[in-house]
Amino acid sequence: MNRWLFLAFFAVLLAFPMTCPAPLTYRPGEGWVYESVGGGGKWVRTRAKDQLEVAQAAYDKGDYGTSLKAARRTVKVWPLSDYAPKAQFLLGQTYEKKHQDELAFKAYQTLLEKYPKLDNFEEVVARQYEIANRFLGGQWFKLWGYVPFFPNMDKTADMYEKVIRNGPFTETAPQAQMKIGSAREKQADFPLAVKAYERAADRYHDQQTVASDALYKSGLAYHKQTLKAEYDQGTAEKAMSAFGDFTALYPEDPRVPDARKKISNLKSEQARGSYEIARFYEKKKRWDGALVYYSDVVEIDPDSKFAEEARKKIEQLRLKVQNRPVPDPVQPDPAAAVQPAPKANP
Repeated sequence: MNRWLFLAFFAVLLAFPMTCPAPLTYRPGEGWVYESVGGGGKWVRTRAKDQLEVAQAAYDKGDYGTSLKAARRTVKVWPLSDYAPKAQFLLGQTYEKKHQDELAFKAYQTLLEKYPKLDNFEEVVARQYEIANRFLGGQWFKLWGYVPFFPNMDKTADMYEKVIRNGPFTETAPQAQMKIGSAREKQADFPLAVKAYERAADRYHDQQTVASDALYKSGLAYHKQTLKAEYDQGTAEKAMSAFGDFTALYPEDPRVPDARKKISNLKSEQARGSYEIARFYEKKKRWDGALVYYSDVVEIDPDSKFAEEARKKIEQLRLKVQNRPVPDPVQPDPAAAVQPAPKANP
């Protein structure tokens, strides 16, 4: 009986062979690796160099599925090898080819964080910047990397933030900061857009092209904010201040005439606002308040049509104020003046 049990057990072992543990081996340029016995497929290799070559060859042929698997295996099995950074970069490239830009951006981010001493560091940051640009242009983000799920300017701005942190001294950093402002404008979040542009003007003040563009666009963002809802005098003042600084600092810029025109329009709008308030006070026969606001009209925009009308109103109201009857002084009431003395307590 025992003999038959032994034979049955031996048959099971033959039917379901087990792989022996792979020995730990050190290879120069790859580090410590486990030598696998056999292969897991035609694309599987036992050395990092060979595995990366498979990934690159598949990428060059347009076989992006195999390229992803081979590159991913290179990084996973030989993370400390000299070939891992190249494989991680190839992952990002392959995701881009598959139009999975968010996964590509993350692959590049992992590359920069795990292998910061890259030879092509600036190229990787530039590729992240281009991916963010595509999302800024309206490309949809995808759930789990596959299901389209609308544009998202918050995520886009966050991508640009990462680009700046990854390469603060690269050529793409100033442009990324400006694009954050563009993303916020697409959200119609003009206060955040202004903040992004002002940060660009301050951070890159030594780069005239960036600084001038940032200052001009901050004025535009303020100006758009004044048009978004009910007119805001405070925001208009900030817009005029930004445009004023722009014209003073960069007088040769071709956008100066446009900035001056917008300042003029904003002043005209301010004058109109004060003029309407003055008319309100005038209708209520509150001459002093009306005079204050008509005077503001003349001071804000002396050459406007509102200023011309305000001057006429000021002359008319001054005459009314001068000819206004002076009220008689209040006479004391004799009966109220004589009061009985309080009684003393017993």
